[in-house]
Amino acid sequence: MDEVEKVLAARAPGIAALARRACTLALDVFPDAVVTADADNIGFGAGRGYRGLVFVVTPQRAHVTLGIARGVGLPDPAGLLEGAGKVHRHVKIRGEADLDRPELRALMVAAVSASQ
Repeated sequence: MDEVEKVLAARAPGIAALARRACTLALDVFPDAVVTADADNIGFGAGRGYRGLVFVVTPQRAHVTLGIARGVGLPDPAGLLEGAGKVHRHVKIRGEADLDRPELRALMVAAVSASQ
């Protein structure tokens, strides 16, 4: 079992499936990402470590959080980003339809572009 599946194995099946789809989307918009995982988070970045991080998928009890590093500076006309930190923002994914929103994909593409 790889690191990602270890994180997802501890979650409810519906949340694990939603997180798996979020990971697939992250790799779709950032195919060269280095994937890392710890006990609770799955990271997608330019390399190992915090500095190159672009996305973090975190399965919660009732939703999946898609963290976007340096999200505060990204265009978000649909108002998807949440959070009050100085640098990072997140999007709560509550269902499959949230992952299919073109606005989410556009936001993620912008995050990848901004990281390069």
